[in-house]
Amino acid sequence: MGHSWKQDRSDKRIATRYAEVEGDKVKVVEYKREMSLDNIPVWKAYRMDAAHLYIDIINISELLGSTAAEGETCHKRTLRFLNQHYRAVHRILNDAGAIRVDFHNQRLHAVVPQPYGEDSGSDRVARAVAIAKLSIDVLAETGDDDEHIPNAKVRVGIDCGPALVVNNGRRSSREPLFLGSPANRAAHCAGGGTAEGIYLTNNARAAMGFPAVAEGKDKVTALTQAQIDKCIEEADLGISKDKIVQAWRDEQKDHPIGAFDFVHPTPPLSDLDFEVLNASNSKRFEGVSVYADIDGFTAFVDKHLDDNPEDLVRTLHVLRSELDAVVQADFGGRRVRFIGDCLHGVLAEGTSQATDIEDTISTATLCAGGLRSGFERAMTHLQGKSIDVDNLGLAIGFELGPISLTRLGMKGGKVRCSTGRAIYRSEEEQKRCNGTQSAIGADAYGSASLAVKEVFGAIRLAESLSYNAAVDQLNNAGDRVAKAAYTEAMQVHAPAIVSSLGDPLRPHFRG
Repeated sequence: MGHSWKQDRSDKRIATRYAEVEGDKVKVVEYKREMSLDNIPVWKAYRMDAAHLYIDIINISELLGSTAAEGETCHKRTLRFLNQHYRAVHRILNDAGAIRVDFHNQRLHAVVPQPYGEDSGSDRVARAVAIAKLSIDVLAETGDDDEHIPNAKVRVGIDCGPALVVNNGRRSSREPLFLGSPANRAAHCAGGGTAEGIYLTNNARAAMGFPAVAEGKDKVTALTQAQIDKCIEEADLGISKDKIVQAWRDEQKDHPIGAFDFVHPTPPLSDLDFEVLNASNSKRFEGVSVYADIDGFTAFVDKHLDDNPEDLVRTLHVLRSELDAVVQADFGGRRVRFIGDCLHGVLAEGTSQATDIEDTISTATLCAGGLRSGFERAMTHLQGKSIDVDNLGLAIGFELGPISLTRLGMKGGKVRCSTGRAIYRSEEEQKRCNGTQSAIGADAYGSASLAVKEVFGAIRLAESLSYNAAVDQLNNAGDRVAKAAYTEAMQVHAPAIVSSLGDPLRPHFRG
């Protein structure tokens, strides 16, 4: 307990982060084939023309829902399922010359920059489709009946075009992040339904010379077998499904996935070191998963990609860094990763043996307020530097439930993974928010203090919930976490807001 957000502390962090990318420090250069996307400096960005594909395993919920209670069994099956399939797709990407951008639970983002050149758009899309089809065919054979692991059911979204590549994360968790519409449009196609298949945006269809579909129908109109065959022929990957599957089986035999064993982490989770996690040393606990997504960022990128890409780098670096600091430094949580412009983090209060559920939910509520207040301070700083960020917002959602944390893959190429029903539900809570709203999941709401329930109301949604508004209302209602946080001096207080139920909140503390 005792976690808090303070304006002066936030302002100092924001100023420090902005100084790292101020003025002519930011460099935007054209991507060339010899450039590595690992450990890109925070002040640098590559402009890359590529095909983007999202490979989404759509039957992940079958594993998480395989038992009535969300115990260790369904988490172990889910992690084994993801580990097996990640190993298979990772091999395909390596052999096909694609680059893995991110592997977020059931969703893998990769880019195909080859062949290089301005006139190679159709070749890149054809290659992406061929990779997608190969992945679908391979994943159809990588189940495990003995371990109750089904074959993966796969849905793929593909788009193409220019984007900026920047560093995603800090220190040991750096991964490339693509700024621009191609990644978002591909993700929307992959997440546009539950039917299997390969889905191309009209932009990617045009590159291949395929007929366009009605607006919005690209998410529900899969490629025909004839169209897929054309792409496979043009791409000529030279990779056999049977060889990939056999290599995967050999790898499973030579380097078997160990049994997943769980231990409860000791709060604060900010002390958790992902680099030491593996199958035999995974963490599992009752906690809160939180998603904080920068609303309007895709339109912001599209507006400035050509005329002022340097401001894109500055804006994302400052906003993302402050959101990260709020979760980890202010509230003792742990960032799992950034997914594009969205932060995913986890929080827990308690001991090494058990989570204090009510305190955890109260801390998550204060953290949601801190995220919004930190975001607003960062926006104010950027606007003071004449950066046009007026239309950006922050959508926040969180949910309570059993959460497992580990790393998947082979030594030297492991990726962070978090699983649990709360992970997926917290993302859904975030998606029902606009850029000024925060939402609490049904399970967290049911276990929350009365004070927290008053903040979110019957619809579990709060409008413009700042840190000061959250801590004031919770403290006045006797919430013990807020009472501990209330001892922290608050420097500047926003005007009282109106709750989702329409009742004015109590006046802010004026210490």
